[in-house]
Amino acid sequence: MALIVQKYGGSSVGDIERVRKVAQRVIEAKEEGNQVVVIVSAMAGETDRLIGLADQITEMPNGREYDVLVSTGEQVAVALVAMALESQGHPARSFLGSQIRITTDGAFTRARILGVDTERILKELEKGTIAVIAGFQGIDGEGNITTLGRGGSDTTAVAVAAALKADYCEIYTDVEGIYTTNPAICPEAKKLSKISYEEMLEMASLGAKVLQSRSLEFAMKHRVPIHVKSSFSKGEGTWVMEEDEQMEDVVVSGITYDKGEAKITITKVPDKPGVASKIFSAVSEANIVVDMIIQNISAEGYTDVTFTIPQTDLNKALEVVRKVSQEIDAGEVRSDSNIAKVSVVGVGMRSHSGIAARTFSALAKEGINIMMISTSEIKLSCVIEAKYTELAVQVLHEAFELGKTKR
Repeated sequence: MALIVQKYGGSSVGDIERVRKVAQRVIEAKEEGNQVVVIVSAMAGETDRLIGLADQITEMPNGREYDVLVSTGEQVAVALVAMALESQGHPARSFLGSQIRITTDGAFTRARILGVDTERILKELEKGTIAVIAGFQGIDGEGNITTLGRGGSDTTAVAVAAALKADYCEIYTDVEGIYTTNPAICPEAKKLSKISYEEMLEMASLGAKVLQSRSLEFAMKHRVPIHVKSSFSKGEGTWVMEEDEQMEDVVVSGITYDKGEAKITITKVPDKPGVASKIFSAVSEANIVVDMIIQNISAEGYTDVTFTIPQTDLNKALEVVRKVSQEIDAGEVRSDSNIAKVSVVGVGMRSHSGIAARTFSALAKEGINIMMISTSEIKLSCVIEAKYTELAVQVLHEAFELGKTKR
């Protein structure tokens, strides 16, 4: 008997018929002798509908009230799934994040999980009950409802699996598994049978939408095996697991892209100690995540600083940066949201040379200019004009022969 945590995304519970099918799949796992805990997202489109209501009221809703509003989508979904299980003869109990005490920090709209109280879940499992838990939400130290950011149900699932010491965590979604790139852009994309935590974390943080990056952080830290599968088929998916020797035989595992970033440039920044700290401390205090940073070579005591942030934070970031720019007596503040980040990812990059040269050559042949570059041991990212995104993905996928990948 195994202890399994299953997570179902919004498309998996998009209507009542799909809710019933989710219940059937959960029951199959239960009847095989397993203990099952289910994490559920809001029904497809529901979170967007709720956000739309908030947007009709104000352009910048209060974070606490925003979380109270958008968290209701999961409340509906868990109740329906529990009802579907009960109607098919299997005892089930739904829980909100506050009811089992998924505790988080107080960063509304993008809270981080601090702990999961497993006592109530374990009591239900001992009674043979299926626990159905709302994803995406928690409660802070003052009792406020918090949400974990888009895709946060993945993080809930892995955090609950880690706390329960589950045998593995199944993530059910609308795709068959993890692919070398988006098959909608590149039909030659291949499904991977397995991928390392580190590779998947890079891919998720660089734009791959299958798993939220914070869920991978939890999985890697607590060594929770994840099986990404389709809700709509019975086929084997992709295992996200610890790296093995075979993985390094493949130089590049995937090509990712992200059109959700914006670029900010501050011109004529005084080139002296403490200035960069002042800029990025202010951005950090506004709870804005900075991705790539470039500082030009100093000329006559001044330099230009360019960095990327999520597009959704652009207006807030510009407000903060313009204020700091005046304080440090810098020049103009410019922004550009017409950008995309394309990345090459693979653990094999650690032991193989020539990745950068092949990347730059492939993009140059298509006349694609690179604005910014960022690297790590297992990834190379380039910021380009957004209009070239699909072309860049296709040429890089071909350059690294990912259509022939066997893993």
